[in-house]
Amino acid sequence: MKARLSYEKGTIRIDGDVHVPFARYDSRSGCYRAFAYKYGEIVDYLERSGIDYVDDVLDPIPTPFFEAEIELRDYQQQAVERWMFGRRGCVVLPTGSGKTYVALEIIKDLSVPTLVVVPTLDLVDQWKEKLSIFGENWIGEFSGRKKELKPITVSTYDSAYINAETLGNKFALLIFDEVHHLPSESYSQIAEMNAAPYRLGLTATYERDDGRHSILPELVGGKVFELRPEDLAGKHLANYAVKRIYVPLTEEERRKYERNARIFREYVRRRGITLRSVEDFNRVVMATGYDAKAYEALRAWDEARRIAFNSKNKLVKLRELLEKHRGEKIIIFTRYNDLVYAISKLFLIPAITHRTSKDERRIILEGFRKGKFKAIVSSQVLDEGIDVPDASVGIIMSGSGSVREFIQRLGRILRPGKGKKAILYELVSRETGEVYTAKRRSRRSHGK
Repeated sequence: MKARLSYEKGTIRIDGDVHVPFARYDSRSGCYRAFAYKYGEIVDYLERSGIDYVDDVLDPIPTPFFEAEIELRDYQQQAVERWMFGRRGCVVLPTGSGKTYVALEIIKDLSVPTLVVVPTLDLVDQWKEKLSIFGENWIGEFSGRKKELKPITVSTYDSAYINAETLGNKFALLIFDEVHHLPSESYSQIAEMNAAPYRLGLTATYERDDGRHSILPELVGGKVFELRPEDLAGKHLANYAVKRIYVPLTEEERRKYERNARIFREYVRRRGITLRSVEDFNRVVMATGYDAKAYEALRAWDEARRIAFNSKNKLVKLRELLEKHRGEKIIIFTRYNDLVYAISKLFLIPAITHRTSKDERRIILEGFRKGKFKAIVSSQVLDEGIDVPDASVGIIMSGSGSVREFIQRLGRILRPGKGKKAILYELVSRETGEVYTAKRRSRRSHGK
């Protein structure tokens, strides 16, 4: 009994008179097939079962032995050692703690063809710069800008997904930066259709609100190492404090908020919906396709949130905080672009949104880095994927219940400093749904 393994369009093809538990029989081609990510398990099963096989799956890019001096902090070395034990799994470390250096050490130790998958082109550039310690000639980019396969190739999630079949047997090590993106229904196919036996996930926030992080152990490996911001504060990251400030709505805002909140509450009560999870809320969203009342309720809910997030008294409090921290570097976070532009105009602070060109964003961030600008204001653009200069004060004007969003924003002010404590302010509109959202986010960010 002998088997032949080969790679075919994101699958492992198994020819021969042999049945493998992880595979299904394909009557059209007269062979067994399995998703490519099952490659390691298939090989392990054949060897344990004493079945002879020919392995033609991987067609790896020729790769040199990488040499570089990489100085690791103690916790980074621990993360590498934990991952190397099984050569699969996710490393969860706070923003600013040097997750990339964990990956660099692993790439050096294994010296195998490696595909690094990242969410944005900005991160493609940042990774290529870090990887250049191994020699720029060995570093390739596979994105919408260029298509080059080299021993270490950096790709966006979008390009890796579109070209999953092409990339599926070229690498032995997969690294997923911001691995919480991977479990989406489309991006998960990057991992499923790739035969690479070694897999590393990096993130500051492993859990997803939709619960789909539960498939990461299958696709990449579960958490093998985790530290939270408080674990590193004071030594490797700045000491910090989170201060929540409750701000009242104006009388006019209160009336509008209550009117819109009432419309939404009455709708969910009539429909018998108890809002305990994202899935419960999605029932309202789905109903808008056939129920005009659901659409009205959802618009009212959005308007109520907008009123709470954009409260005029928050601008009063913001002015006080800007005055209090005059001379310090401050990042202001909001959810809606209209508030970004209002703050920018009112306080003469540079603004960054998704509409800001790459060149303008670079000029603003460089000015912030050099101290030309002491404050910047942004919507969700700076939450992830952009290298933001050091700041010691963060002010959240509005946000969601997402722990990921909160941790990413906190990480923007936790770069190692000179003994100065970083402060993250949350401005919360009193007696609105924002109070519950902020408390729920805080509990979840502390693992409660």
